[in-house]
Amino acid sequence: MTTVIIDNIEYALDSLSEEAKAQFVSLQFVDQKLAQLNAEVAVFQTARIGYANALNELLPKAGGKEKH
Repeated sequence: MTTVIIDNIEYALDSLSEEAKAQFVSLQFVDQKLAQLNAEVAVFQTARIGYANALNELLPKAGGKEKH
């Protein structure tokens, strides 16, 4: 028997209605997609830092006009 925990309450999956099971599956899908998107955001943030650091290395150093 498979159980699931929802809001800290354990339920037997077989005891849930078909509609509740469908909602649970949808919730799992969305959670997986959010985790995937969060991982992608981390990759993009890392890339952005790398590009910013590379750009900083290419910019003229002291002596140039600084904009405030």
